[in-house]
Amino acid sequence: MSCKTPPARGPLRYTLVLTVLAAALAAAMVAGLALGQVRIPAAQVLGIVTGGAEPSPFRTIVLDVRMPRVLLAAVVGAGLAVVGTVLQALVRNPLADPYLLGISSGASAGVVLVIVFGLGSSLGLATTVTMPAGAFAGSLLALVLVYTLARRGGQMTGTRLVLAGVAVAYILSALTSLVMVTSAKREHFQEAMYWTLGGLGSARWDMLPLPAVVLAAGTALLVALARPLDLMLVGEEGATVLGLDTSRFRAWVFVLTSLVTGVLVAVSGAIGFIGLLVPHAARMLVGASHRTLLPVVALAGAAFLVLADLGARVIAEPQDIPVGILTALVGGPFFLWLLRRRPEGAPA
Repeated sequence: MSCKTPPARGPLRYTLVLTVLAAALAAAMVAGLALGQVRIPAAQVLGIVTGGAEPSPFRTIVLDVRMPRVLLAAVVGAGLAVVGTVLQALVRNPLADPYLLGISSGASAGVVLVIVFGLGSSLGLATTVTMPAGAFAGSLLALVLVYTLARRGGQMTGTRLVLAGVAVAYILSALTSLVMVTSAKREHFQEAMYWTLGGLGSARWDMLPLPAVVLAAGTALLVALARPLDLMLVGEEGATVLGLDTSRFRAWVFVLTSLVTGVLVAVSGAIGFIGLLVPHAARMLVGASHRTLLPVVALAGAAFLVLADLGARVIAEPQDIPVGILTALVGGPFFLWLLRRRPEGAPA
């Protein structure tokens, strides 16, 4: 990532970008509600959603089956894209992403431990509380571990960061698999496998409030922190000279991003590469100033995952492919392209 922050684009261009992305998200959501094993005309979908349609046998499919899934995809996609953008600023590395840095694997490991050991029932708490809590603890632990391993002599290189993230992700994935295969109950294995692959097939209305509230609050707070995030792009020395306590700021934002990631993974599993792909595309549109970048990233991430989930549903009908597989197939080549074009010895 360049040490210089590219100037923001003009307000007219920015408004146009937001408008186009909002329209793209709306169109993707309508397509997500209309397409599937049962095809429903878009006009009828809009009538059902707005309440202006005649009684229809498709009403249950649209409102109770597809709409929670589409809305959850939008929330998760927006959140992962926002987290990826912020992580890239915090560590000054364009390869940073919740999945690549092992944060999503840590969150998945936390969820699997809650499932297999029944921590919710043993503590007298609902899984709607213990699963996000376990995911948050796992994601924060993974992020701290990766960051600690990547720093040596007070400095951190992009290569060490990526290698540490991959290593921690593999270790956590192996531990998660070990817990799953040694579980006495087969249903635990099937349920836990869902979190490791990443999918939205179990979306329900009661799963939406917590991630939606956390996303809205987290994004608003990060937009308010746009200036210090911009300062992080110039490097620790420059940010310190300009009055920012980089260590404390990074620690607090790490906690916030771990919380957002944990809550999202608790409802969707580990979906990778959205936080890598979307920020790069958004910076080309509106520059790197976080006050303007984060809303664009949220809209683009939401639209991207809604479309990816639609593809996961229709590509191999009637089979429902975990959406994490599709995002990996798209994001993996992009990650390799970034590696090839990144100059040797570029700063972290």
